[in-house]
Amino acid sequence: MAELVYLRMRKKVILEQWQELQLKDIAYLSTQSPKKEILENTMIYRLSKKDKNLLVIDSFLVLDHLTKEYPNLEIQLLGPEQCLIQIEPRKKPPHPLIITFVWLLLFTGSAMTIMNFHYDVSMQPVQQKLHFILTGEENEYPLWIQIPYSLGLGLGTVLFFNHWFKKRFNEEPSPLEIEIFNYQQDMQRYINTMENEINDPRNSS
Repeated sequence: MAELVYLRMRKKVILEQWQELQLKDIAYLSTQSPKKEILENTMIYRLSKKDKNLLVIDSFLVLDHLTKEYPNLEIQLLGPEQCLIQIEPRKKPPHPLIITFVWLLLFTGSAMTIMNFHYDVSMQPVQQKLHFILTGEENEYPLWIQIPYSLGLGLGTVLFFNHWFKKRFNEEPSPLEIEIFNYQQDMQRYINTMENEINDPRNSS
């Protein structure tokens, strides 16, 4: 009786260098077979610079390779059908001058955006009118409204993005993290789709 092996491909693997890929690098295994460790260390593919920075490993090719090498095992595939390999060599930390320049650029751009928005919606006349309604007096600069509003605007932005430098306030992802995640998911689906089209024998004619 053939020994049963459950195999689930990882969705994405990030490596720092081109290297030899073993089965345990791209998939999870579950089996009672004593060959589990041997299976996990089975060489699947050797990465090289010709693969560039992105490579898709299809589960069908993995299954074909394993069934030929281990004919007495029954392998059942679960979950994702492909694994995306991404090569990201370790980068040196950016120079402090570059960080300072980018920070100043973002700070200036954000400040200009907020000021232009407040100008477009006539925020100052609204605050002056609010001051007149509450106190019955006219004041060109109602600071008791403007200062708390400015502080609340900054605090609200920090809470919205759920980060203060590297500190996270709670475990919920920020809107920016969700957008980045959605972008990565879309990019991964695109790469997988294009890889399938390229490797489809019907498109080689």
